[in-house]
Amino acid sequence: MSSAPEAQNQEPNQEPQKETNAEQKPEEKEAQGEEKDAAKEEVKVEEKEEKTEEKKKEEEEEKDKKKKKKEHKKEEKKESWKDFIYNPRTGEFLGRTASSWGLIFLFYLIFYGVLTGMFILTIWVMLQTLDDAVPRHRDRLASPGLVVRPHAVEISYNRSDPTKYNPYVQQLHDLLQQYNDSIQEGNDLCLVGEYTEQDDQPKKKVCQFKRSNLRQCSGLPDTSFGYTEGQPCVIIKLNRVIGLKPEGDPYINCTAKRNTPLQMIYFPPEGRLDKMFFPYYGKIAHPDYVQPLVAVKLLLTKEDYNVEQTVECKVEGSNLRNSDERDKYLGRVTFRVKVFQ
Repeated sequence: MSSAPEAQNQEPNQEPQKETNAEQKPEEKEAQGEEKDAAKEEVKVEEKEEKTEEKKKEEEEEKDKKKKKKEHKKEEKKESWKDFIYNPRTGEFLGRTASSWGLIFLFYLIFYGVLTGMFILTIWVMLQTLDDAVPRHRDRLASPGLVVRPHAVEISYNRSDPTKYNPYVQQLHDLLQQYNDSIQEGNDLCLVGEYTEQDDQPKKKVCQFKRSNLRQCSGLPDTSFGYTEGQPCVIIKLNRVIGLKPEGDPYINCTAKRNTPLQMIYFPPEGRLDKMFFPYYGKIAHPDYVQPLVAVKLLLTKEDYNVEQTVECKVEGSNLRNSDERDKYLGRVTFRVKVFQ
């Protein structure tokens, strides 16, 4: 009797347990789901880590491959350069065998030998048409220019200071050394006013032009050429032109560019350039030739001191040109003189 009620008492107790189990199942399911999600996330993280590691490994492998390729290329280049310079397998030097180099050398030897021979032949033929003494073409300079000595565009000095004018005086002495009377006496006396033509003579004679002909401007009676007294001398000469034979009676004429004329004295008289000094035959055929000179003494007064004087000299009395505006030195020359007192 007692067992039956106990059984009855137990059954109602079991029913609540079932109810609690039923209530706990959704919670467990949720926990299990969360665990599964966490596990999945862990798996994903592990997979990502594995992938990144694999990528790193792949990148490292690629870097190693690139390094190996570069090293291999460098080695190949070294080997190719070595083989290009000298290949022991084929015996080639710089890409060619000894026989190939020999043929090339022989070809260029013959080729350049022929070119050299042709060049020498053309030069020899051209030289046969030239004269050693006279240029073949002389049409570019029909008229000569004039030159003034001392060689200066402006002659400026203080007459009381020898250091200022000594350079000018020295230039004149140097110019007239070859015109010394002792040297000129060995030259020939030529006919005054006549051309000294000697085309057929192998050795050309030289006409005398003595330094003493310049008198006050010869540097003999006055070694300072008048620079000390403030009346300086300048020397005008005509440039040499081979074969030149001026017509008429050429002479040098100088004028001062100012309102009043400037007094001057010419040596030789009237500034004449005698025909006997023409024609000139060149340095080879006429090595001792001396060209005629004209000395001009400027008679400056006290009023002319400390004032710049512009003087122009021209060759006149012949067919020589002296007024070409394109060439201001053709047949004329201009210089300036200023003497300080």
